[in-house]
Amino acid sequence: MTRARMPRPHEVAAARRDPRLLRAFNEQQGDGAWRMRGACQTVDPETFFPAPSEPADAAVALCRTCDVQGACLAWALEVGDCHGVWGATTPRERRAMLVAWRSEVAGQVLPGTVASLPFLPIPRPRRMEAEQPDPVGAASG
Repeated sequence: MTRARMPRPHEVAAARRDPRLLRAFNEQQGDGAWRMRGACQTVDPETFFPAPSEPADAAVALCRTCDVQGACLAWALEVGDCHGVWGATTPRERRAMLVAWRSEVAGQVLPGTVASLPFLPIPRPRRMEAEQPDPVGAASG
């Protein structure tokens, strides 16, 4: 299994302008009723979770015809789901969108203004430092 990388700045910038992300902001819903109206209800779930070496084109094409595409993508971004196809996006696309989504939610910016958000630096993963012994715990043992 490969480790997912952090999205690059140009990918995040493109995600901020993506109409699918704007639609997700506009179609956020608090209930799960959108799931029952999804075009995916009549398709084998395996279609939406292809192996890493397989294309996700069939799932993305089906999602593009769905009436609840925005709500589906909003849900996936809200819970941080990074597997499978949700709201006509691949995991790689959603990782970049997730940076914009989280900055939007944290900044309390109104929907429809994702493209006007200031660029936020992407946090780099920190390396684990060697554990330092606890001087307080070691002395009291």
